[in-house]
Amino acid sequence: MTTRARQSLPDCGRAPLARALLVVLCLVAGFGCAAPPAHTSFAASPADPAIRRVVPEDAEAVRLSFAPLVRAAAPAVVSVTARRTAVQSEADTFYDDPIFRHFFGDLGRFGRGRPRQQREQASLGSGVIVRADGLIVTNRHVIEGADAITVVLGDRREFPAEVVLSDELSDLGFLRIEPGQDLPVLPLGDSDRIEVGDLVLAIGNPFGIGQTVTSGIVSAAARATPGGRSDVSFIQTDAAINPGNSGGALVSMDGELIGVNTAIFTRGGGGSIGIGFAIPANLVAARLAGIEQGTGTERPWLGAEYAPIDNSTADALGLARPQGVLIERVHPKAAGAAAGLRPGDVVTAVGGVEINDAPGLNFRLALEPLGQTVPLTVLRRGERLTLDLPLRPAPAEPPADRRTLDGNQPLSGTTVANLSPALSQGLGLDPFDSGVVVLGIERGSFATRLGLRPGDAIHAVNGEVVASTAELERMLDENARRWVVTVRRDGRLFDLTIS
Repeated sequence: MTTRARQSLPDCGRAPLARALLVVLCLVAGFGCAAPPAHTSFAASPADPAIRRVVPEDAEAVRLSFAPLVRAAAPAVVSVTARRTAVQSEADTFYDDPIFRHFFGDLGRFGRGRPRQQREQASLGSGVIVRADGLIVTNRHVIEGADAITVVLGDRREFPAEVVLSDELSDLGFLRIEPGQDLPVLPLGDSDRIEVGDLVLAIGNPFGIGQTVTSGIVSAAARATPGGRSDVSFIQTDAAINPGNSGGALVSMDGELIGVNTAIFTRGGGGSIGIGFAIPANLVAARLAGIEQGTGTERPWLGAEYAPIDNSTADALGLARPQGVLIERVHPKAAGAAAGLRPGDVVTAVGGVEINDAPGLNFRLALEPLGQTVPLTVLRRGERLTLDLPLRPAPAEPPADRRTLDGNQPLSGTTVANLSPALSQGLGLDPFDSGVVVLGIERGSFATRLGLRPGDAIHAVNGEVVASTAELERMLDENARRWVVTVRRDGRLFDLTIS
């Protein structure tokens, strides 16, 4: 409040209410100032005790200025530059033309063009030092596909960085630099303790102009972004976040990292309109534990398909209000099945923490360590139950058995693998699917001209259902005058006929 008072001082002579408010604020802050006379205008002067900048000396005085927090936190926030080489082809040029794209849609995606030129692309972002030995957290989308990554510290030292962990589901990436000495560290806070209305600072490198600090409040907690990822409950803030802030720090008034700034909601211009999102620090801590324990990006897998609960669903289930998520299917090999979870159950809490949507459920599970159990609170036909959920990753059965098909057949040049819940999770596919999935297609192969894409599942060949890569290879070895390949894409089946 005192900060706002200092900003409004030049205008405080405009109305009696402003003068009265100034007196109250000054007395509370301990300035000992008096209100200006009603008949005079107030001129801002650096020598005036009412507006002289006070250097805070204790925790209470931090309310008067963010400077002590910034001095402590800013050195641990770094700039990250990721460079990658892109090869532009004739087909790429066709597809990227907005006029062709308007009339022809995705047709350009499957064209083949000769390599035309190479050009270097650079993405700018931010990062936070979380270990004194040089471990840095940032966003995965900042470093994705980079050939070289450079980290610039606040004191202008530059270091090459290597990727330690890249987690697509949480959009977190971890880098390591070798500084040769201990670095400033921003300690992780407990993001579960924040409340809506708490003051926060956002520190990063927006638009590459250099380290910038903005302030705001926590606007919402446990927020799912519109159309965003399904496994993170974000912290929403009105502190200004702009392109380049990605991977930067959201800092609490305790001087701790409570979030990694990740995304903004905007209309048209791409700049901040006061709706920004940060990945909670507790998820950063969980991924750090994965690095230290050697489990990487693995996380507990419930193995269930669930739906949100709205008012009509709550009425049908006899709930007093919409809460939790409704279980629709449970995978027979999943931890949920082992715990006794059933279709029709309503999951309302994980580890005693209430959840109200799918991102909240996934987020709570992602925070839990593998190899232990967590209590799952469930409503079943009006009865409240507690299930002990074993925390284990998605099973990698059957083995992938990755193969690249060849020979005189329509899928020659296609790399395929057996689907398992673990592989489906990694590819962003339905973990309930089984069979054979396309992992890649050689450039210029016949399969490219068929329009196959990575992620497509080969469901059947000439009417015979495909259960494994070995079966698929056997089917394609048979001579045939006409081929009908049934493909599953986004839950729908369609036939590709080759004669």
